[in-house]
Amino acid sequence: MNLVLGSAITPAAFAQFQQGGVDKPGTWWAGEGLKKGDFFSYSMCHVDYKECTEFEMDMWIKGDKKVGSEDKWLAEVVIWDGSKIIKGEMELGKLAPEPTGGSEELGLYRGAFKSSIAWLSAFATGYTEGGKTPKAFTAKSWGKIGNIGGEQVIPTAIETITVPAGTFETVLVTWKTGGATSKVWIVDDFPFPIKANTLTHVSEGIPPPEYKFQLLKYEENVQTDPFEDIIPTNLLLSQLGCETHYDKVSVKKPTKNFDYQVHVFYGPENPIQGCPMEFLIKFISKFDDTEFLNQVQYDFLAVDENLTPLRSLAQEDNKQFLYSPSGQAQLDLIVEEDPGIAHYVIWIYGLAPEGVVPSSATDYLKLDIPVAARSGESIPDPTPIPTTIPEWIKNNAGWWANGDIDDGSFVQGIQWLIKEGIMKIPPTTQGSSSGGNEIPEWIKNNAGWWANGDIDDGSFVQGIQWLIKEGIMKISS
Repeated sequence: MNLVLGSAITPAAFAQFQQGGVDKPGTWWAGEGLKKGDFFSYSMCHVDYKECTEFEMDMWIKGDKKVGSEDKWLAEVVIWDGSKIIKGEMELGKLAPEPTGGSEELGLYRGAFKSSIAWLSAFATGYTEGGKTPKAFTAKSWGKIGNIGGEQVIPTAIETITVPAGTFETVLVTWKTGGATSKVWIVDDFPFPIKANTLTHVSEGIPPPEYKFQLLKYEENVQTDPFEDIIPTNLLLSQLGCETHYDKVSVKKPTKNFDYQVHVFYGPENPIQGCPMEFLIKFISKFDDTEFLNQVQYDFLAVDENLTPLRSLAQEDNKQFLYSPSGQAQLDLIVEEDPGIAHYVIWIYGLAPEGVVPSSATDYLKLDIPVAARSGESIPDPTPIPTTIPEWIKNNAGWWANGDIDDGSFVQGIQWLIKEGIMKIPPTTQGSSSGGNEIPEWIKNNAGWWANGDIDDGSFVQGIQWLIKEGIMKISS
């Protein structure tokens, strides 16, 4: 069957498309060909985790283990979630590669993996007893509906697709829910799907994504632990004196003008300056505690005594506002506020589809949370938390190199890097300049090359450290 997706389909071809089955020999099941030494890297998201906020999951099949009477694969896993690194183990079934156990800190991500990358194990299995045989690509259906109210999961077409891991000839498996088509691309003899773009079931409107993923990298026969030198963020934070295990505080209040109810869970109860903090926010109808609002446009602010914004998480994410289609939002932030009482505000612009300005008046909920200073200034400086330098800093560097912004604007960006711990400058390196304060041309050249990707972060940082050491660039403590 030869179909070109996205082009006009004749009624007869459409009927065949809906009927399922493709002209390709062979069978497939989730976990097919999985073996010791396999290394996978996926970018992925799932609606149940921060409403499909993307993270990276790297997994290495270390070997197998016996759990009771069952043989399982033992996988080493590293999650790259924004500035957080989570490291642990995960057990996968050999019959179906669904996670059945492992490190507690991987719980959320393990659930997302099970409900996305390993999801098709419920539809095509390698179990050969009792009629549960691997599914042939020519099968008209893989036997179950794709979602509540959805059509059956069916092989639909053969497509050649390109992902970061390479170009693959795949079988496209689809199902429909609410009139929208969800898609998963699989490759014969490969353990997991290559790519997916699936949608949640909605009765009206544009369906939000349920999960998405794509294969970034795959290697065979990896004999040594590829994660040996990776230090998880919680270990680094504990060395810095940050709390890593805590119970969340629950606050449930109406907003200032009683337009909404907001249920907030946050932790730790007494956050420490420079350490992470988590918020789970539930936007609830003022008429019904059990009814979540949807399509919420909001922001999370730090404000002064007069409600003047000092910080906006939306702006830090280069967005006009934050958006929660389901009425639940999970936020992670680094506490930048000074020790004392920090004033945080959940500012609700209103309810409207993303990109549409709400017509209702704004309302807000204010939270006053005590922030503690980090104790022990003599704490040894551990390996810095791996953090990606934001793109706007590189833009600044390029503009500065081209003369489009002045030295002061550029220095502000560098001060931010130091404040966030991305660039480590020991206090003793601050110099006192007795000569001119003109920045050498080679420093600007470095900045331009770094902005263009011609030199790495380390080379650029060395130039900045030289400026501070020579006293040309003054950085306040």
